[in-house]
Amino acid sequence: MAWNEPGGGNKDPWGSNQGSNQGPPELDEIIRKLDERLGRIFRRGGGGGGGSPGPGASISMRAIGVGLAILFVIWLATGFYIVDPAERGVELRFGAYTTMTKPGLHWHIPWPVEQVEIVNVDEISSFRHKAAMLTQDENIVDVELTVQSRIQDAANYLFQDQTPDKTLRDATETVVRKTIGGSKLDFVLTEGRSAIALTIQERVQALMNEYKTGLLVTSVNMQPAKPPEQVKEAFDDAIKAREDKERSENKAEAYANEILPQARGEAARVVADAKAYRDRVIASAEGETARFNAVLTQYEKAPGVTRERLYLETIEEVLRESDKVLLDVPQGNSLMYLPLDQLMKRSGSSAQPRTSTASDDDNPQVTSSHQTTPMRDVSRERRSR
Repeated sequence: MAWNEPGGGNKDPWGSNQGSNQGPPELDEIIRKLDERLGRIFRRGGGGGGGSPGPGASISMRAIGVGLAILFVIWLATGFYIVDPAERGVELRFGAYTTMTKPGLHWHIPWPVEQVEIVNVDEISSFRHKAAMLTQDENIVDVELTVQSRIQDAANYLFQDQTPDKTLRDATETVVRKTIGGSKLDFVLTEGRSAIALTIQERVQALMNEYKTGLLVTSVNMQPAKPPEQVKEAFDDAIKAREDKERSENKAEAYANEILPQARGEAARVVADAKAYRDRVIASAEGETARFNAVLTQYEKAPGVTRERLYLETIEEVLRESDKVLLDVPQGNSLMYLPLDQLMKRSGSSAQPRTSTASDDDNPQVTSSHQTTPMRDVSRERRSR
């Protein structure tokens, strides 16, 4: 039967009889009834007497319950945490590493069960190292460099090495001494700075990975190495001499680059001329051979005629450039002199009308009888031979 049904006695849920003219129970009355029931439950569980608790005991139990509930909610709320984009969260359960969280809102079991270490993995830290070191050729040089690093693995950075930053400094000093000790002074002072810095970075990073420090070496910037102040002037003189040497070598190389192409061109021209001369001589020899073979064929057919023709061609070739001829007349006591230059001039003028009245006897050295008779005699003598 419901408490508000007819005949139910108008009883409320808390067992109190109230008239029909009264309103709903007040909040204080409800809290008091709840405290009484909780008190009876605690007394029953603890085996206490059957007396009802006093008003002070009910109020204290109520405050303790509310306080415990509020504290429990606050304790649960402390488990929320936010990880920024440049950070990583490392969760620990009773001090042992459990997981790593990425940027965002996360929750973990509050302390003392779990706790979170927030580590900035994008922050660049740097330090400077400077020392005087011995090179491979037993020279002392002052080396200064700057090492930059950041956290690569937050868990290793927190738990694998107790002092990772100190480990990085010690490893840098060790690697620098080893690298400089294996290089010569000239290499360290001049062109070897970039190569040495890269080698140092690689070796330091290898040690960081071996020790599991969780650090990443981002860069190693090496300043120009300097000799000690006591010998700085001597080193400056040596550097100037080296620069003069390089300048002279560059000048000689430029001169060689200018001369060699000209020499190669001249050599190519000489070789081409030689090839052309060879081809010309070969062609001339082949032509002479062909001409000789042709003459030989004609000589075999008519030896006398061919021999006479060869003689006349040879005489013609010999006397072509001469303007004076001496003939030895057979059975005679004098030599016949033929002024060929005068004959050529006369033959040229005979083709034109005569403008002079001088007779042909003006030149007593040349006559037709003196000119033709010896030539016939010479030809006859050649045939008789």
